[in-house]
Amino acid sequence: MSQEILELIEKKDFKAVKTLLQDMLAPDIADIMEHSENVTNSVLLFRLLSKDLSAEVFSYLSSETQEGIVTFLNSSELSFIIEQLATDDAVDFLEEMPANIVRKALKGATPETRKLINKYLSYEEDTAGAIMTPEFISLQIDITTDEALDEIRRQGEEAETINVLYVVDSKKTLKGVLTIKELLLAKKGAPIKDVITDNVVATTTDMDQEKIATIFSKYDFLALPVVDKENRIVGIVTVDDIIDVIKEEATEDFEKMAAITPTNKPYLKTSVFSIWKNRIPWLMLLLISATFTGLILNVYQEKLSAISTALVACVPMIMDTGGNAGSQASVTVIRAMALGELTIKDWYKVVWKELLASALLGLSLAIVCFGKLLLIDHLLFGFEGYTIIRCLVISFVLMFTVIVAKLVGCILPMLAKKCHLDPAVVASPFITTIVDATSLIVYCLVSIAVLA
Repeated sequence: MSQEILELIEKKDFKAVKTLLQDMLAPDIADIMEHSENVTNSVLLFRLLSKDLSAEVFSYLSSETQEGIVTFLNSSELSFIIEQLATDDAVDFLEEMPANIVRKALKGATPETRKLINKYLSYEEDTAGAIMTPEFISLQIDITTDEALDEIRRQGEEAETINVLYVVDSKKTLKGVLTIKELLLAKKGAPIKDVITDNVVATTTDMDQEKIATIFSKYDFLALPVVDKENRIVGIVTVDDIIDVIKEEATEDFEKMAAITPTNKPYLKTSVFSIWKNRIPWLMLLLISATFTGLILNVYQEKLSAISTALVACVPMIMDTGGNAGSQASVTVIRAMALGELTIKDWYKVVWKELLASALLGLSLAIVCFGKLLLIDHLLFGFEGYTIIRCLVISFVLMFTVIVAKLVGCILPMLAKKCHLDPAVVASPFITTIVDATSLIVYCLVSIAVLA
């Protein structure tokens, strides 16, 4: 379908394109525009949409595609889109745009819209205030269930969701919450205060969005009210925004753990220079840190080679196993902390569990390593130097490396959290460096002490 529409645009058969667009959903149309390699085609497709549909499609586009489109729109067209977008979507769009486009967009907007957007732009990034929306249904606590239904009909058109309803007093203080299901099943004409749940879970405007995602996961919410210091409701965070937050936070953590500076641009729309800029600092840091392991090997290589070249050949195996073991522990701990399954106070439980697990894992790997060196490397392939005592030393150091790697992998993320650093940052680069250096020193010292 997408290829067919793009071909019709190239042929300038706009009537056929309009016919096809009538039966399509906004996210699918946005997907076609995202995959179009020609910005002009995206603009033509956008102009073929009805006014209401164009605003909806616009909210699903990436910031790069949005910027490409708005450069072809006049102030009135752009202002109409801003007015039609949900406030949180409008704020997200304006945050990513250059100053000249922001001025152009707000030029024709109503004073109320400008005031509301400026208020939302004042909230810190990645907080509840920055992702909440003011389009929610609020009901006065002194009305009945029948009056509540009339109020929903009045407010529902502009609301982000009508699934969850918020009950307030005359000062907008949050008094309770109920779902549309509870309202419909309630007795006709019953006071709304008898139907609501007054034990409300809410968040403040300055709460980090990652913590909000944890609340959604814990309570299975569809929406979460946001209140100010006086417990007055100022907005709600909806589940669709939290899905975006989870995706964004997970991507950021993956990039940090892979030693890449996080970016919010899609891969195919990221320039080669940006990729270089995001990756080079970490690679430089890792290059410098790797010199420590190189220095250790240079110091001991001659002595190891004098005993047997087989000892030098096993260095990569020990270092790689340690690095992988450390990454396993760190990823598990970071994930558990992100989900709220453990806190820094649980450090001794984590260390004890990883110590026992690493001992079992290290012993298992040591047995396999001993058999592999003796039976496969020595007997099958005929490599010299793999005597029983040397195989035992190598296997022992491998077991020690796994234990150290697991302990470092679980301790470092918790230590980073204690120091108010992002645990994902220390996960891959620093754990690997520490484990490599430690295991190499032990390997060299034990091998020389026992075998020299």
